[in-house]
Amino acid sequence: MGSGESTTSDARRLGLPFLPPPPLRTAFEWLSTVEQDRWPEPPQGGGRPVLLLPGFLAGDASLTRMARWLRTGGFELTRSGISWNTNCMEPVVTSVVERVERAVERTGRPAMLVGQSRGGTIARAVAVRRPDLIDTIVTLGSPILDQLDVYRSVWLSIGAVGLLGTLGVPGMFSFGCLNGDCCQDAREDVSAPFPEDVRFISIYSRRDEVVRWRSCLDPAAVHVEVDSTHLGMGVDREVWQAMTLHSTAAP
Repeated sequence: MGSGESTTSDARRLGLPFLPPPPLRTAFEWLSTVEQDRWPEPPQGGGRPVLLLPGFLAGDASLTRMARWLRTGGFELTRSGISWNTNCMEPVVTSVVERVERAVERTGRPAMLVGQSRGGTIARAVAVRRPDLIDTIVTLGSPILDQLDVYRSVWLSIGAVGLLGTLGVPGMFSFGCLNGDCCQDAREDVSAPFPEDVRFISIYSRRDEVVRWRSCLDPAAVHVEVDSTHLGMGVDREVWQAMTLHSTAAP
């Protein structure tokens, strides 16, 4: 769990008797890493490439602060190229594999993938498809066991994107992606046996207000519990500390 600078401690310093509601807690998490001199020690990259995969309805910019933190540890950043993460999964997985291939060729080192929410399911699919390119994946609040195991408040946005995609709007997944041929390979990769020589760290929170936390507990992963909101995981100091603790050593 986190240090004295965790969300809970921040709340207590402000005289709050209980943890605040998710939007305010997310603000605390955002503040926990806003000052660079408060950043925890990063994992040691040693020139390895790292690619960060954003969550549903988010893009690379949502993980900019984490990317900067990882670069201070010696990682070479490779962008996912995702703007909103609403596309069909198969073309996204294919694109990410190509980006990782180029990064590994350039650095001569296997990559680490960090995926938040839907980004984590994509990271798992990439690792299954090309384990030769990956040494570690870290998932943050990712519903890998059931990608639709989310709270009702999220269904409206999922349904809206699915409807737009079904009507032919480019860059949006359709309802057919659930069981259709277009994403069959990617769906199978998300649930396939995970390669033994790739480290898999699943970070989850029982306070997750978007994803039901039990869907994050992939049997192939090391499970790491944090006290974070779903949206705040990418900027939460406690999450960063957990990443360093569990992903520094080579697999």
